[in-house]
Amino acid sequence: MPLPCNARCDGGPTRARVRAESEQGIVEFWKRTHGALPRHLVFDSKLTTYANLDKLDALGIVFITLRRRSPKLLQQIANLPRSAWRQIELDVPSRKYKTPRLYEQQVTLAQRPFRQFCIQDLGHDKPTILVTNETRTPKAIITRYAQRMLIENGLSDAVRFFHMDALSSSVGMKVDFDMELTVIASGLYRLLARRMRGYSDAQARQIFRDLIDIPADVSVTPHEVTVKFHRRSHLPILVASGLLHQSVVVPWWAGARLKLSA
Repeated sequence: MPLPCNARCDGGPTRARVRAESEQGIVEFWKRTHGALPRHLVFDSKLTTYANLDKLDALGIVFITLRRRSPKLLQQIANLPRSAWRQIELDVPSRKYKTPRLYEQQVTLAQRPFRQFCIQDLGHDKPTILVTNETRTPKAIITRYAQRMLIENGLSDAVRFFHMDALSSSVGMKVDFDMELTVIASGLYRLLARRMRGYSDAQARQIFRDLIDIPADVSVTPHEVTVKFHRRSHLPILVASGLLHQSVVVPWWAGARLKLSA
């Protein structure tokens, strides 16, 4: 049972034009900075138009994209017989929903035919609809798309904890500098998390709450600043990390040292 196609990914002509320019800009930026076209793109339904999916395919760029869940498309999916669906198992041990149901078909959205996957039981109330020119197995394609959420979680952490969406300056240099500080801070938190048992996948706000924003006594001398943490439930994790009781020179303190202790 073929499902209907929409004329574009989402929105009206103006939004479609903006998304088309956005997608083209990404491809051109990648080619300019890396000397070649991107080999694989994963994006949502609002990035570009169906016509531009044809262009990506013509360029040999492999892509996976969400398709907008229009009411008509959702109704068509709801009318599919139970026999049209098949269950697959995703090889992602840490994932909660590992056995989604899948319906695959070929669709022509503009000029070229693509593969379309309707996926149920991924932890969402409504089905997930993917469109791709990939030739790999459905299991590999769905797993690859699921990895996109790791990037989204990182962006969410940057927005909510580092306030990345609060770059208020109208001066481009200031905004670029704010972004650089955000990237540096995020990287430092990731390096710290690697030293802390059980925190390798934790987001920055959890690391800050459990391991950084804790009471301590600070003593300052001309040559050393000592920070002695109070006893708390997460203190053993800091102790086990090996970061305590080490004296580190801080260059912008005129050579004075920092020492953390428990």
